This record gives sequence, structure tokens and C-alpha cells, in this order.
Amino acid sequence: MMFETWWLLALPLVFGLGWMAARFDVRQLISEQGALPRSYFKGLNFLLNEQPDQAIDAFIEVARLDPETTELHFALGALFRRRGETERAIRVHQNLATRPDLPEPEREHALYELGQDFLRAGLLDRAEESLRRLMSGPYAASAKRVLLELYEVEKEWQKAIDAARELQALENKDYRLQIAQFCCELAQDALQRKRPEDAVKWLNQAVQENPANVRAPILLGDVAAAAGNARAALGHWLGIERQDASFLPLVAERVVKAYAGLGEQGVALDWLRGLLKGSLAAELLDVAFKTELDQNGPEAATRLMREQLRRQPTLLALTRYFEAQAASMAPAGAMAGNGSEADTGETVEGDKTKEVTAIRDLLQLRTRNLARYTCRECGFRARLFYWQCPGCNRWETYAPRRSEALG
Repeated sequence: MMFETWWLLALPLVFGLGWMAARFDVRQLISEQGALPRSYFKGLNFLLNEQPDQAIDAFIEVARLDPETTELHFALGALFRRRGETERAIRVHQNLATRPDLPEPEREHALYELGQDFLRAGLLDRAEESLRRLMSGPYAASAKRVLLELYEVEKEWQKAIDAARELQALENKDYRLQIAQFCCELAQDALQRKRPEDAVKWLNQAVQENPANVRAPILLGDVAAAAGNARAALGHWLGIERQDASFLPLVAERVVKAYAGLGEQGVALDWLRGLLKGSLAAELLDVAFKTELDQNGPEAATRLMREQLRRQPTLLALTRYFEAQAASMAPAGAMAGNGSEADTGETVEGDKTKEVTAIRDLLQLRTRNLARYTCRECGFRARLFYWQCPGCNRWETYAPRRSEALG
């Protein structure tokens, strides 16, 4: 009985304590909300409504009223940089980085953001200086990734190699593809400076880094060809078929020229004719057509394109077919003779020549910008083949095949 009486007395007490705790939490919440300026909520509302200009104005007002809001300053700097106002972003992050009372983690964050601001503004030396101060700590990997991007922009390939190796060790991520391409860039620089020995050294290193790299044997063939060793050059270029045959069109003209230097033009033509029967026909069509035309004349080129149209009809093959036909037709005036029959024959032949020429011109106009290389990452289309996409700056994202797509 005593237990029940105590329980009845304790129930109102527990209820009262719970009511007081709830009142305290509500008052604290109201107090915290009241401490935040109205501009803060206005800025959030503008951001949610995708109105960054008005959001920036509201957040600037908050920062003016409460300079201690570091997270808000970071948000402001990011908004400025996104809008292209790099000078204002730099000022915001510089003010944060130089504050003596700022904790070290937030100072490192400010330096990282400042490095990105300088990079966006094109102040590459200052960007490198800021990011170099973050080679250890939580922002080390992020800073090194930005530094790698910076070195690629500056074409500082040795520094890019070093940065990629550091990232490879730090992130346990494979950067061999990029490092091999950086070695190839250094090899090309050496070739431009007439230093083939250095070029060969870098190309061999590229192959060691990434045995699947196709660019290195292409350049090794160029080095051999420049030294007058056409046979060695052909060994490098034709060896690409064992790595990835789809890259053969990139060296087809080189192969034809090397065989011509050896007096073996027929071997080059047989090689091209064989490849036209496979999956590389569309890419090798132009080289095969030009080689056949130069060696055996327009009639042979017409036959070659007729066979190709039967195997794989494309607009490009049709264009080359009519180009060969137009080249094989004699000028209208060459068949002039005596009498009406000759005049009639000349007129018919002249009309046919005009028709073929008109069709050729129309097809050339239609296919002039038809075939393009397309980046697998960003879809950037280009008439030339690039090892590094000009759109997204990724390496080896272009397939060596062009697509016939209008637009």
C-alpha cells in the first residue's frame, strides 16, 4: 500500500520535471534562431531558388554582422569562384588564411580554396605556392591533385610525373597511364630540340610504366625514320597491331611513306588492301584510295572503291568513288572531232562528266566535316586525334576511330 502511495506522489513530480525540460529546450531553440540574422535565412532561400546573386548579397550582410562565421565565408568564396569572380573569392579566402585566431584545420582549408582561386584566375605561380603548403595533413591528396592539373596546364611534365607518383603512393591509385603520357610529352619536347637520345630514353620509360601505351612505339618509329632507318621504323609501327590494331590508321601514312623509301610501294598497297577487308576499312579508306590513285591511276582507284562499296557502303567510300571517276574522265574538249556524230558523242560525254563532277562536289561538301573523333568521357568531337581531350583534359579517352554522324 505504501508503494502505491509513493508512486502516486512521484507521478506529478516526473511530469513537472519533463515540462520544465521541454520549456528549456524550446527557449534555447528560439534563442539560437533569434541569434541568426534574417539575412542568413534569406540567403538560404535564394540558394534553394537558384538565385546565387541575391544569395551572395544576403551572405555578405551576414558576414559583415558576424565576422566569426568562417563556414559562411567559405561558402561565399566558393560562390564567387563559381560565378567567375575570382578576385572576390581570393580576397575572402586570403582574409581567412591570414586570421591569427583561425584553427589550423580551417587555415589549411582556406589555403586549399585559395590555391583553386589562383588556378582559376590563371595565377599559376601563386596557386602552386599556396598548394605546396599543404603537402601533409588532411588536404594533402586534394592539393596534389590540383597541383597535377596545374602542372599539366603549365606543361611541366617532370613535375607532373613527380606529383602523379606521390598521388599513386598516397591514394593507392594507379597513375601509370598518365605517367606514361607525361614521358611521351617529354620525348616530343626532346625531339623538337633535336635530341633523339633523350627522346628514346623517355619513350622506353613510358613503355616500362605502361606496356599498353601505343603512343611510345609510334614516336619510336618517328625517331627511327628521322635517322633514316625505315626498316626499324616499320618494325615499331607495324608492331602496334599486336598491341591494339585499332591504332594502325594513325600510322598508315607513315607506313606507306617508309615502304616507298625502301622501293616497296606494292607491299604497302597490299597491306592496305588487306586491311580494307576488315574492321579498319573506314579509317584507312582515304590512305588506301590516295595510295592506289598515286600508284595505279584513277581506273584502279575506281575499282578499289567499287569493291569497298560492295563490302561496306559508306558516304566516304561513295565520295572517293566519284572522285576517282571524275579523275578518269577526259576533258570534254579532248574528244572533239569532225561531223555530227563526233559532236553528239562529245556532248554526251561532256554531260556525263558534268554529272559526275556535280555529284562528287556535292558529296565532298556533305562529307567534309562528317567523320570526327569523339571523347568517351565528355563527348567532345574533333577532326584531329588527341591523346589528351581538349574538352575534359582526360588522357587516352579518344578512340582512334571516327564516327560518321551528322551535326
